[in-house]
Amino acid sequence: MPLKIVMQHTPNPFAFKFVLSEDVKSQGKITFRDASECLHIPLARALFAIEHINQVHLFENVITITYDGELTEKEFQDRVEVALIENINNHNPNFQSAEEVRREQLSPEMRKIEEILDHSIRPGLQADGGDIQVVDLHDNVLVIMYEGACGTCPSSTLGTLEAIRGILREEYDPTLEVVTY
Repeated sequence: MPLKIVMQHTPNPFAFKFVLSEDVKSQGKITFRDASECLHIPLARALFAIEHINQVHLFENVITITYDGELTEKEFQDRVEVALIENINNHNPNFQSAEEVRREQLSPEMRKIEEILDHSIRPGLQADGGDIQVVDLHDNVLVIMYEGACGTCPSSTLGTLEAIRGILREEYDPTLEVVTY
C-alpha cells in the first residue's frame, strides 16, 4: 500500500506536521537539530538533505519539520514528501533513542516529573507538532527544552511555560521552579 502523507500547519509558522500512514517512531520520540545527530537514521538524514531544514521531530506516525521559511510552503511540502516516499521503506521505526535509554536510568523524582509531563502536558504539545525535554533538576529548579514546533514558537516562552509550571506545581511540588534551556 502506498504511503499516505497529510501535511498540517502548527501554531509555529515555520513548522509543519506530516502525518503518515506508517510509524516513524514506534516508541518514544526524538528530535534532531542537525544532520550530524541522525547519521544512523536514513529517513531523518534524507530530510536534512533538503535545504533550509532546521529541525526534525519524530513521534509515532508524525514528523514535525521546522525550516527557515526560505522555501514556499508548496516547495517545502513537495520536497519533504519526495524524501519521505523515497526513504520510508528503508526506515526502522523501532530504533531506540538516547532519550529512551536515559529514561530507564532516571531518579524516582525525575520519573514522576516525566510521568506528569507524559499525561498532562505532552499530548497538547504533540498535537501541535511539538514536545518538551527535561534537561535537569537541581535545587528544585527544573530545566526544560522545547522540541519540534514548540522550539521556536513565541507562545512557548510565556503561556505554555506558565501552564507547565502550574501543572507541575499542582501535581508534583508547589515550590518547583521551571525554566527553559
